Amino acid sequence: MTVLRSIALFVLAAVAEIGGAWLVWQGWREQRGLLWIGAGVLALAAYGFVATFQSDPHFGRILAAYGGVFVAGSLAWGMVVDGFRPDRWDVAGALICLVGVAVIMYAPRG
Repeated sequence: MTVLRSIALFVLAAVAEIGGAWLVWQGWREQRGLLWIGAGVLALAAYGFVATFQSDPHFGRILAAYGGVFVAGSLAWGMVVDGFRPDRWDVAGALICLVGVAVIMYAPRG
């Protein structure tokens, strides 16, 4: 159950960070206004708290692993929200990152 909880927290963190960055992007680059930017800032702040709920006590490990989740999540967000079509190299890179996440977070440690 700990691994499932950890994965759920990584997904929640990705939605908060990627969604927050997307909202800021929309507010500024697409000129949707300050409400979009403000919502993005709040989502980014929420992301900062989500990582603290991971059971591993090491900030560096959590953030390093999350980096791989961020890569894959960003591509997925682009597909779902912006109609982005990743090529095989995007997919391969994301899979490599997710393998790295699994090694960093879930490898047996003595």
